[in-house]
Amino acid sequence: MTTPGKAIFGNARPRTSVVAAAAMLALLAGGCGTGEGGHRAAPARPVGAVTLDLGRPGQLLFRQGGTGPTAGRLAAVRLAGTPGAPVVTSPDSRTITETPCVRVQTAGGVGVCLTVERKAVAQTYAVVLDGQGRRSHLFPVEGVPSRAQVSASGRMISWTTFVEGHNYQSKNLSTRTGIFDRKTGRLWLDLEKFRLLQDGRRNWSADLNYWGVTFTRDDDRFYATARTRDRTYLVEGRVSTRTMRTLRTNLECPSLSPDGTRLAFKKATGDPAHPWRLHVLDLRTMRETALAERASVDDQAVWFDDRTVGYGLLRRGGTDVWAVPADGSGAPRLVLADAFSPAVTR
Repeated sequence: MTTPGKAIFGNARPRTSVVAAAAMLALLAGGCGTGEGGHRAAPARPVGAVTLDLGRPGQLLFRQGGTGPTAGRLAAVRLAGTPGAPVVTSPDSRTITETPCVRVQTAGGVGVCLTVERKAVAQTYAVVLDGQGRRSHLFPVEGVPSRAQVSASGRMISWTTFVEGHNYQSKNLSTRTGIFDRKTGRLWLDLEKFRLLQDGRRNWSADLNYWGVTFTRDDDRFYATARTRDRTYLVEGRVSTRTMRTLRTNLECPSLSPDGTRLAFKKATGDPAHPWRLHVLDLRTMRETALAERASVDDQAVWFDDRTVGYGLLRRGGTDVWAVPADGSGAPRLVLADAFSPAVTR
């Protein structure tokens, strides 16, 4: 069983390339942005003992971008609009906490934040947040923050870090993906301890890596990405049996829609200048739909609602949150500047 952790303190379109992906990782892990290109951070309220109501629907949680003392902190802003057209009506009214956060995700009134404590040797922590955004559990984990996920009920928490390599195209890629069950207290620090069945046979490959978990509503079944022998696979797994099986190739960072019928994901294009493109997979027909966002998105997308996919994008000197229709129509639009790692409370 785990115990509660102690506190740790520590509008241009984006450039997209492998170099930009590495720049995003450095930008996020390093704290504030560089402010290049005349970029000005969005105004922010002074930070005091600010807490968040993670059980309140209609909020966008994110990592505060820009420059200054609030950059890199967990923040929130109210969402408005209609299904398929979420908007932030007052971008400057964002609530910014004291919690440093590289990656954030929330569901079921619970959150998870991946944070890095700066010291002689940087230490990454997976911090589980209660309904007010306060730390309830803390786990030291190896590597650089990459992905975070919470099941719809708030019971299951997952995270991924880079142990080697700076992006998902690195030849020397090595990741660690952990899962924490809040109900039982069980903790699995490495998904590689689970069994993988490929074409019905156990895959024993030493080069297996996993990332980008997304849970179904039963808090047991999940989807994730596996890579072995330079190929990526969509896998379906169960925590209860600690097993997974491959479903199809070339599908990374899946994110399950609120209605449980589709997966948003990034698909490798084979173009080094634009390595990935966002798609949606219909789980009933297994039909893929390319989304209208043509920039390369190296992110685990989120669902604002059943019609809209959100994601973070790098621009010169900063990061922004964008959204695009989930059916392949329309065009991408900016939702919130100076923000990254979007998560929506329901």
